[in-house]
Amino acid sequence: MALIRSVILLLCLCVLPVQALAADFPERPLTMVIGYAAGGSTDIQGRVLAEVLGELLGQPVRVSNIPGAGGAVAAAMLASSTEQGHVFQYGISSTISISPLLAPASYDLDSFIYVAGLSLDQSAYVTSGQSGFQDWPSLLQYLRDNPGQVYVTQTAEDRLLTRAIAKREGLDLRIVPTSGGAGMAPLVLSGEVFFAYSGGTHTAYTDSGQMRVLASLAEERLVGYPQAPTLRELGYDLALHAVRVVTVPADTPVEQVEVLTKALVAAARDPRFIEVTETRIRQPIRFMTGAEVRTMLDTQVQDYRRLIEEIGLQ
Repeated sequence: MALIRSVILLLCLCVLPVQALAADFPERPLTMVIGYAAGGSTDIQGRVLAEVLGELLGQPVRVSNIPGAGGAVAAAMLASSTEQGHVFQYGISSTISISPLLAPASYDLDSFIYVAGLSLDQSAYVTSGQSGFQDWPSLLQYLRDNPGQVYVTQTAEDRLLTRAIAKREGLDLRIVPTSGGAGMAPLVLSGEVFFAYSGGTHTAYTDSGQMRVLASLAEERLVGYPQAPTLRELGYDLALHAVRVVTVPADTPVEQVEVLTKALVAAARDPRFIEVTETRIRQPIRFMTGAEVRTMLDTQVQDYRRLIEEIGLQ
């Protein structure tokens, strides 16, 4: 009997640290990685989300901006992180689904666990309010008549769609990447470029007339700009379905993922997050479970592979 008690006590002692670890997470500050420069729509939204999560989790959530390659530099860092759930990335889904298809990458879909999706990107083609272009056909005619114009890109996905349009329309574009919306805005506002991609930063400039939305790259017309047609309405069988997602390294314990998921469910209902998402950057909140995000990404990878083959990038 004494031996049995000793064995039971030993087993309890072995199990206790794991249970305590799960119960105590997070026991120290967390880091939210954003793959774009400070000042863009992902950064603006992410900082509010970090504040809300910090209160819900009982630990500060620090924001670390690691711009580069449309979020791919940050994703590569996360994939190699040993911090498990204490470090997570907040950014658009296309960084994971398409970037590795277009350039060598140190990560793929299996490098992460998908915690949740929070909002739908309201991606658009934009121009300066002073450019004189009132709609997509007027810009398209200018691009045809003036080859070599600059297109400002932020993500691998918008580059892919724009290359497909350029091939169809016979356009000669110079595609110039930036570190996010904060890098795109000055170029458009100054009139240096007439044609750019925006994932949401334009919302800070359209009411004043400094920027104009010419087309929606999303599946549907944009919530804040219902007058702008979608690419499909303009005759292109293309759309950019990007969701802002939270991801953690693949080795993150399930208990930590569950804690983060519950916090994100609550955060998506917080008035501060709702205000910054629906009012400031004008995105619809669409909560997705981690499993739903993974299924979406699997489908997107297959669709993008076909598009890449069609336009001859491989």
